[in-house]
Order: sequence, then structure tokens, then C-alpha cells
Amino acid sequence: MSKAQTDRPAARLNVAVLTISERRGPDEDTSGDYLASSLSESGHHCVQRAISKDNIYAIRAILSQWIADPDIHVILCNGGTGFSHKKSTIAAVTPLLDQVITGFGEQFRYLSYQDIGSSALQSDALAGTANRTLIFCLPGSGGACALAWENILREQLDSRHRPCNFASQYLEPHSP
Repeated sequence: MSKAQTDRPAARLNVAVLTISERRGPDEDTSGDYLASSLSESGHHCVQRAISKDNIYAIRAILSQWIADPDIHVILCNGGTGFSHKKSTIAAVTPLLDQVITGFGEQFRYLSYQDIGSSALQSDALAGTANRTLIFCLPGSGGACALAWENILREQLDSRHRPCNFASQYLEPHSP
């Protein structure tokens, strides 16, 4: 557990956003845009953005590069998590993880259930760490990204959030 550091300025994390989609390009990436602007509004830096086809190896190639980059602290993936044989985000990410944060998927589905009922079963969500990089995989809809950001990620990426958060564990806070 990483205890809040309320006596120091908030940690400013470097975050990469990966959108997984067969249909979206840069002009249609509203979920990626939402996540990038939400990060900025919270004082973090969106240092990389990419869009990948829903292909295990294409996803892994991008993620592997970002995981190896010591300047990237967090990766937010959106898309490719639904219940379908064509969705490969979870299959692509799981083998890359050193540790799984099991509570993330459980908490996301609990919140999603309150919003969309039993259809929440078809939305997978995953989080973990790889090479000290936090990785969060979210469904690609704007509503799902907002649900995850507003109810989980904004607080957990804030080093001042009490009683604990992810940001304090992975980066020493510094002045803006």
C-alpha cells in the first residue's frame, strides 16, 4: 500500500495513452482525447499517444516500447476489451504484466453494473505493473473511460489521495 503524501506537492506522472480500435483514427479518437485532457487537467503529462489495430502483436509492440521507457510511469489503454473473439487487448497485455491489480477490474465492473446493469459482464478491465510501469486497460467507449477516470483513476493517480494511491509508490512527487 502506498500512503498518501499530503505534505508534498502532487506527483506529476508521465502517461501514455493507447487506443485500440479497428475503426478510429486520430480524428475520431474521442476516448483517447478525453483521457489525455483529463490527465492534463489533473496535472499529469500525456507524453505519448498511439492508435493500434486490435491485434495482439501490434498492441504488444507499442506497449513493450513504452514499458521499457523509464520516463513513462503509466499507460492507459482503451478499447479492445469487449466480449468478442475479435478483442485482443487483455490477451495482449496479460503476459507482459509482472503483477496484476485484481481489484481494478472488480471495482470497474461494480461501478459499470450500477451504470449499465448486467451488460457490465461484457466489459473487461485489467490493471497491473510491468517494469514498474502502471498499466490500465479500459473499454473504449467514452462512458467507460469517464467512469474509470472519474471514479478510480483520478484519485489513484493523485499522490495526495488518502489513505493510499498508486502515484506515491511509483514516483517521488516534485514541484510543478
